[in-house]
Amino acid sequence: MPLDDLPDWLPAWCLDHLGGEPAAVLFQVQQVSMVFGLRLAGGADVVVKARADDGRASSCVAAQARLAERGFPCARPLTPVTGAGSLAVHAEELRPGGDMLPGDSPDVAACYAELFARLMTELADVTVPPPLPNPPWVRWDHTDPGVWPAMDCLDNRDQSVVPSCVAEVAERARRRILAAGLPCVLGHADFEAQNLRWHGWQVWAVHDWDSLAWHPEAALAGAASGSFASAGPPMLAPVESSEAFLVAYQDIRGRLFTEVEVQVAWAASVWMAAYNAREEALHGHTSVGGDALRAQAAERLRRADA
Repeated sequence: MPLDDLPDWLPAWCLDHLGGEPAAVLFQVQQVSMVFGLRLAGGADVVVKARADDGRASSCVAAQARLAERGFPCARPLTPVTGAGSLAVHAEELRPGGDMLPGDSPDVAACYAELFARLMTELADVTVPPPLPNPPWVRWDHTDPGVWPAMDCLDNRDQSVVPSCVAEVAERARRRILAAGLPCVLGHADFEAQNLRWHGWQVWAVHDWDSLAWHPEAALAGAASGSFASAGPPMLAPVESSEAFLVAYQDIRGRLFTEVEVQVAWAASVWMAAYNAREEALHGHTSVGGDALRAQAAERLRRADA
């Protein structure tokens, strides 16, 4: 990406907050957030992240900073969140290297679960304002009319392409989660292979801290148990691998979920899968998550008592 193509606000922001303007663009990615890997005029490599300011970013970055200070494998924020027009912006160190850990077997699931348990243990000691509203793919706690959280970019598309069973699965799972009334905690809600980097079986970096959420622990673990193997388009792990994830997670955390928590975990796994299947259909993508959902929904809902 040429320097001239950077957003107009970015060079001045870097000069004000990092002490130097961009001299080179290392990479640029845009999904939910805009992410710029930059080399500054003084030679430092940094990452600048910008996203719509919905009030979540300050809590997410503050929590990330606390974990980085403790030596948790994540990029260290270099600035707090500041405003740039309608955007919330911060910078963090560049933490390159590492590889994705592929696979969705029970053994791989247990490895991911061990890391997720470590992450949740660390976050349990972090006090920040809840990062609300929750990310849309885990926003089963929304108060909008209908099954799904309101999102114009999805709601304005032709809803007839979404199989009717997807909304039914989401509604049943959502009812189960909300009926449980479990207390909420801080957790990572986009715990996927594509957001993690490893050296062999040792984790090197956990990314995407914008995706922290405020949900029951069992729901966060359940969502991760279904999505951990996603290395690109969202996928749903096999049921036996989600089970291995949840068993390993409880073992590492040192406490067994109650019967209700186990049910909520399974409900969260299938709600997130339904959300992803809807998005997949609305965008006309190849049905990967949708096919897995159709194959697994009945069993996951049975385990959720939904």
